[in-house]
Amino acid sequence: MRVIFNEELKAVADDLDHMVKGVRRAINGAGDALLNQNLEAAQAVIDGDIEIDALEASVVDQCVKLLAKQNPVATDLRVVVSTMRLATTFERMGDLARHIAEAARRTYPASPLPAEAQPLFAEMQAFLNDVADQTVAMLSDRDTKTAEQIIINDDKLDELHKKTFELAQSENWAGTNQQLIDVVLIGRFMERLGDHAVSAARRVVYIVSGFDPSKEPTRDEDTDIA
Repeated sequence: MRVIFNEELKAVADDLDHMVKGVRRAINGAGDALLNQNLEAAQAVIDGDIEIDALEASVVDQCVKLLAKQNPVATDLRVVVSTMRLATTFERMGDLARHIAEAARRTYPASPLPAEAQPLFAEMQAFLNDVADQTVAMLSDRDTKTAEQIIINDDKLDELHKKTFELAQSENWAGTNQQLIDVVLIGRFMERLGDHAVSAARRVVYIVSGFDPSKEPTRDEDTDIA
């Protein structure tokens, strides 16, 4: 029975790895669509979200079966339950990347962002690209040091997010009303991507050590916003 459990758990872990790599592609593609008016990249993100959703459903279904059939305890139970939560977190990250891609597609060939906002959003995107790489590596290796770095570094993205509001409220704002809405919404989507990466990092720390590094609800658990 133990051999069967380990094989089934490995299959779930493989699906989760595929899922987080899909999320990384979505984040990278959404940024390309947003900053370079790349319509093909936008459509690839939108289409790819279907696979991320399907992987989440598969992971959750497999975990439920493991709970029902194997009745895991202690560390095994922690891994299975946390894997379900990670799948949900990654699905939300895919949704957020899709929202950004949809905004880019909607305004194509123009950008949803005014020229003065481009450098700020390019900096936010570069940060998210790095976080996406770190998240893939963290999950693959169950690396708590990388997880802790993701948690610590999130303050930088929060500061960049605050600057999007400063830009939108500036007396020198020269964009359209629609661009104002897009700056606020896309900035929020990008900030939420960082929050969800932090949530995933906390769960990896919990899987490995059994310790919750926050002891508080993570920012993706106390809101219905994707």
